[in-house]
Amino acid sequence: MASASPSAPVRVRFCPSPTGNPHVGLVRTALFNWAFARHHGGTLVFRIEDTDAARDSEESYTQLLDAMRWLGFDWDEGPEVGGPHAPYRQSQRMDLYRDVADKLLEAGHAYRCYCTAEELEERREAARKAGRPSGYDGTCRTLTAEQIAAYEAEGRVSIVRFRMPDEPITFTDLVRGELTFTPENVSDYGIVRANGAPLYTLVNPVDDALMEITHVLRGEDLLSSTPRQIGLYRALAEIGVGPGTVPAFGHLPYVMGEGNKKLSKRDPQSSLNLYRERGFLPVGLLNYLSLLGWSLSSDRDVFSPAEMVEAFDISGVNANPARFDLKKAEAINADHIRLLDVKAFIEACEPWLKAPHAPWSPDAFDAAAFAALAPLAQTRLTVLSDITANVDFLFLDEPAQDETSWTKAMKPGADALLASVRTRLAEVDWDAETLKAAVLAAGEEHGLKLGKAQAPLRVAVTGRTVGLPLFESLEVLGRERALARVDAALAKLAG
Repeated sequence: MASASPSAPVRVRFCPSPTGNPHVGLVRTALFNWAFARHHGGTLVFRIEDTDAARDSEESYTQLLDAMRWLGFDWDEGPEVGGPHAPYRQSQRMDLYRDVADKLLEAGHAYRCYCTAEELEERREAARKAGRPSGYDGTCRTLTAEQIAAYEAEGRVSIVRFRMPDEPITFTDLVRGELTFTPENVSDYGIVRANGAPLYTLVNPVDDALMEITHVLRGEDLLSSTPRQIGLYRALAEIGVGPGTVPAFGHLPYVMGEGNKKLSKRDPQSSLNLYRERGFLPVGLLNYLSLLGWSLSSDRDVFSPAEMVEAFDISGVNANPARFDLKKAEAINADHIRLLDVKAFIEACEPWLKAPHAPWSPDAFDAAAFAALAPLAQTRLTVLSDITANVDFLFLDEPAQDETSWTKAMKPGADALLASVRTRLAEVDWDAETLKAAVLAAGEEHGLKLGKAQAPLRVAVTGRTVGLPLFESLEVLGRERALARVDAALAKLAG
């Protein structure tokens, strides 16, 4: 059942941390936020959560921006485009967070906690042994001025904790329906470190409030923090920070990897760079990632981002975990490669036709020869990087011989067969149909069908047992080069 359109203008945010390389789970979250915003004619805010100086890096920040551009995402507010709520990097908003923390303390929504790490762990362990929730037990919730003075006289430092309301928090998750969290399971939590640095638990809701975010679509792993944030949103409304509303939440399903474990940044197949380097089309990768929790229809897996935007409904997202299937990702990417017009396909292949991917010298590349075979290659590629091995025989002085292929094709009698093929090829017109007929006739002389008759010729000319259609490849390669390679193979067999 389709959900009702939001009554207020939609404002969603994508707010990654610049740590390490972008991963596919992050891209899936960005995609769903982007599609939701575009479907509703809303605003996508791109915000950088870079308050962790020990882990964040400018290199990762640059990679994030580059990845978003490569994927084709556009954002309405954020880095490079600005907006009314700038700056959009949290590291540049620290004074703002400190001001909000002071207001929360002054209004009684937060308090200073002087518990040491050792005391906290001791009490948590006791709670676990007793079968009670092991969250913060509220020791510092009602400290008197005398107790605070005594702690400070000891030289203790304090963090700032948010005071959770003593009542259940209920909200309707856009993916999972109504959820309720009871007070004993949502304890007071830290929002400012002892050194005065604000924590994610503060800065994220504060920015959502100030940037007037209406919907928060994020991973299921953050679901447990939602009641805490709702409590903070309500407190922010009371102290006049933001529009006084609480965003609607939708928690996206886990993406599972090998062994039915949650796909993590450490899993090799989670890295966005892997798919980019292999030559996935952005549209192909996004199409597949959209299927990790959502579908356009029950009988159609291949579609464009524009079609996704038109159909996207957050209520159609499945709450169950989605398994990442590399084979299906490759199959969908192959479908999108085939959907390109030939000119766009040739342009998409360009990075893999020159250094550092191509094993031939730049002056050996023949654009006309490649264009002649491009339509045939396009129907066979899974990823764009496959193009290099498919056409290298055109641009190398000698084919890249695969010894396994050589052994497989050059069985006893291959020399006689190849000699017969060579004789016939030297006498015929050089077009694909005539070449095919010549090889077929040579095979019949040796009691072989076309498939087996052409195997030694294919390996002699291309170096491999599989590849682009052989006779069209021979036509483009040319008579002189093709016959020279057959002669080299015969010499090798004789040796």
